[in-house]
Amino acid sequence: MSSTEQPGPRTAVPFEVPPADRSRAAAEERLRHVSLPGLTLAVRTRPSAREGLPPALYVHGLGGSSQNWSALMRELADTVDGEAVDLPGFGHSPPPDDGDYSVSGHARAVIRHLDASGRGPVHLFGNSLGGTVATRVAAVRPDLVRTLTLVSPALPELRPQRSAIPTALLALPGAAALFGRLTGKQTAEQRTREVMALCYGDPSSVPREEFEAAVAEYERRLALPYFWDALARSARGLVNAYTLGGQHAPWRQAERVLAPTLLVYGGRDRLVAFRMARRAGAAFRDSRLLTLPDAGHVAMMEYPAAVAGAFRDLLGATDTGRG
Repeated sequence: MSSTEQPGPRTAVPFEVPPADRSRAAAEERLRHVSLPGLTLAVRTRPSAREGLPPALYVHGLGGSSQNWSALMRELADTVDGEAVDLPGFGHSPPPDDGDYSVSGHARAVIRHLDASGRGPVHLFGNSLGGTVATRVAAVRPDLVRTLTLVSPALPELRPQRSAIPTALLALPGAAALFGRLTGKQTAEQRTREVMALCYGDPSSVPREEFEAAVAEYERRLALPYFWDALARSARGLVNAYTLGGQHAPWRQAERVLAPTLLVYGGRDRLVAFRMARRAGAAFRDSRLLTLPDAGHVAMMEYPAAVAGAFRDLLGATDTGRG
């Protein structure tokens, strides 16, 4: 059940739940690789309901992938022509040639893809770290963004939640390698349960089939030689972004966004505080808020129909949904 009332706003780094490769969604989706200067991106697509729908691009968070958007992409297949990107070093995208995992580096990857594809302006979606990246894209390249939808965006908090602090430690030099050694005896199933407990409002709601697919995906990622490096450097890049001042500061960039913005916050989010919705609502000049009291950090995975409905309402209140 959702609410449109705002709750009463430097954040720790959120870690994303491993994506569940839903069998039905996987059968309908296609994954391709796009070669760009200095990087290769994996891009996930699914057939839209009809020709001529406006384009959309989905950007996942730290440790996540394009699969995190499968449920919402399915819900919005009759509304937008959607693509979901794997950021460099995540999902099925290899590391960038320059090893740049900063927020600016990830934002450049998104911009390069949009410029090369010619699909912009798009309806841009971002979750957690992806929300920070999407905010930067919308601020520096307003010509590429029709609307902006942010699900628990990882913007700086003065008082981060205690449950988010351990993830922030990944940003410390050597911490990721140490964490990998300390948890080396854990099975992929144990790791997946822990991450789902952190990211979902109700982890018990995840169907067994989806959980098993998430475990398999976690096992695949752990076997990648760059898994911990991409995770740690992206975490460090997000923390470093919080220290920037002037026009590059995340909240200052939020104030620069011109696109109509939908903000989505979960009442059971253990990584981005629910109270941050109030500050975000004040920062983004043309924004509306969807609060989901029972959702955790990945509302688009837990309540895709509610998020899709709020997005359609956003389109109904603007002229950007045409064409």
